[in-house]
Amino acid sequence: MSKSEIYANLTQLGQPSAIPASPEEAVLERVPNPQAGVRYGVRFTAPEFTSLCPMTGQPDFAHLVIDYVPDGWLVESKSLKLYLTSFRNHGAFHEDCTVAIGLRLVDLLAPHWLRIGGYWYPRGGMPIDVFYQTGPAPADIWLPDQGVSPYRGRG
Repeated sequence: MSKSEIYANLTQLGQPSAIPASPEEAVLERVPNPQAGVRYGVRFTAPEFTSLCPMTGQPDFAHLVIDYVPDGWLVESKSLKLYLTSFRNHGAFHEDCTVAIGLRLVDLLAPHWLRIGGYWYPRGGMPIDVFYQTGPAPADIWLPDQGVSPYRGRG
């Protein structure tokens, strides 16, 4: 498959794209995996993810780590960045944000495997870490630790 065929249906890459008003309006795009016959891992890290507390409207901050083993599709990274950015004005609890992102990616990509770690910074004195994965980690793929230390505060 040629590069022009792989990228033919993308609507955001290579041009100015507005930040979507909400995660529901965000367009996540995918491209055919040119290495579909090879099992390998992909990691996206979003260390400055933001959303809003649905009760107070105060900002919430997280460090997200998304790992997946693609099958036939790859997520197009600009569309993923825009999708994640769309949460900055979206009110939802930490658990909902983290799991919703994982489920949307699974629905889009149908990967062999996916996990997401949401490492949320404290609000009200308590950090919340949220994890979702589609099943046991594949034994034939090297998957490093997500590399985010538990929150320790100042101590």
